[in-house]
Amino acid sequence: MAAEVLDALKPRPGGRYADGTLGGAGHAANILAMSSPTGWLSGCDRDGVAVEAAKKQLTEKFAGRFEIRRGNFAELAVWIPAASTDGVLLDLGVSSPQLDSPERGFSFQHDGPLDMRMDDRQLLKAADLVNDLSAEELAKIFWEFGGERESRRFAKAIVHDRALRKFETTKQLAELIERLAPRRGKKSHPATKIFQALRIAVNDEIGSLKRGLAATAKILKPGGRLAVITFHSLEDRVVKEFGREKTRDYTFSGEVDVPELRRPRVPEMKWMSRKAIQPGDIELKENPRSRSAQLRILEKI
Repeated sequence: MAAEVLDALKPRPGGRYADGTLGGAGHAANILAMSSPTGWLSGCDRDGVAVEAAKKQLTEKFAGRFEIRRGNFAELAVWIPAASTDGVLLDLGVSSPQLDSPERGFSFQHDGPLDMRMDDRQLLKAADLVNDLSAEELAKIFWEFGGERESRRFAKAIVHDRALRKFETTKQLAELIERLAPRRGKKSHPATKIFQALRIAVNDEIGSLKRGLAATAKILKPGGRLAVITFHSLEDRVVKEFGREKTRDYTFSGEVDVPELRRPRVPEMKWMSRKAIQPGDIELKENPRSRSAQLRILEKI
């Protein structure tokens, strides 16, 4: 969604921007190009391979106009000054290079280690969850992060099978799920939601997203924009809830919004579009993986 992101952030010369999910640096390069010759980009990614590739790619055309760090976008406010940034992009989810690298263990399309770490400095792997958690804990992950209706049945089967042989590869896990729930002509693999849930749990993606959104609100200038691309309903729900909280013209104490106890306040942000922006037909044709992408845009007041 390159064009949509540029339209949302409107990079300009002299502007300062942040890309919290560098990936292949495609968005970062577009932002720097559009903000030439004096725009600045702060970027980060948890993936060390992505960080090194991004540095190499951006240095060729934009040397001296960016700073890249390896880390979680949840920490943006730690190293980027408050109210200093004109636009922030968070392009969530797993990247194509990660999915296409069997050794990373993100996909059941290729056999590889049951890993799924975005940051390989992290100790916790997907195999640790699958082999060590109880059936109840696994079922909770499958349901909360994957929306898997067969979460309990799959979790019990995993616990049963691992007593005979520990799960070490993506193929082992995918084959077990497919054996329990044969495809029978369905387009999506029955292990899709299980792999998504494990990936989210391993990388604390929802916790990171909540902290990252709070960080972007701190580093944005008044008039600065936040663009977030989500790929599943759980992420989108978190972004929408953040937006609702930041755009409200009132506050309240406690966890329950009781109208009689509301106190007026000035909203911190405003929606630039009430509805999510979705990929166009051309992008869907060129990049089928973008079919579930949704772009939401907020502007700091």
